Amino acid sequence: MRFESFIRDIPDFPKPGIIFKDITPLLMDAAAFDAALERMTKPYQTGSVDKIVAIESRGFIFGGAMARRLGCGLVLARKPGKLPADAIREEYTLEYGTNALEIHTDSIREDERVVIVDDLLATGGTALASIRLVERLKGNVVGLEFLIELDFLKGRERIRQYPVRSQLHY
Repeated sequence: MRFESFIRDIPDFPKPGIIFKDITPLLMDAAAFDAALERMTKPYQTGSVDKIVAIESRGFIFGGAMARRLGCGLVLARKPGKLPADAIREEYTLEYGTNALEIHTDSIREDERVVIVDDLLATGGTALASIRLVERLKGNVVGLEFLIELDFLKGRERIRQYPVRSQLHY
């Protein structure tokens, strides 16, 4: 299946000069969404994953479905102040600003195998922050999965020591 036909460009969102890659047409098509999930989970179907770390917010969509398919736990990497229990925080920069992510301190145990999931890899800031959070809790990042990668922003270079897979490249 060619996923490109399900991705819509939205110019000047969220800021002037940014072309936002809108995944909602893919999500609205059951067959396309299922095919994307199948491709994103295929490398891990051998039981090699203990947890999926899903990055807020569109990563939740893919991460939750992937965790269900793989029979593993789901960890939410949230923006600051959204988690109710004790959490650790990691700040990052993205192509149009700065932010931070948090995960619960009890969400990952030592040596658990973790896949980090998001809809898009841009500069790699959120991915790198997520890696740091997992490693601070002594988990092992065994892969990063993205629906879309913006190659021109070179985010992969920041996380090149980890297995990275993206379904679409722009």
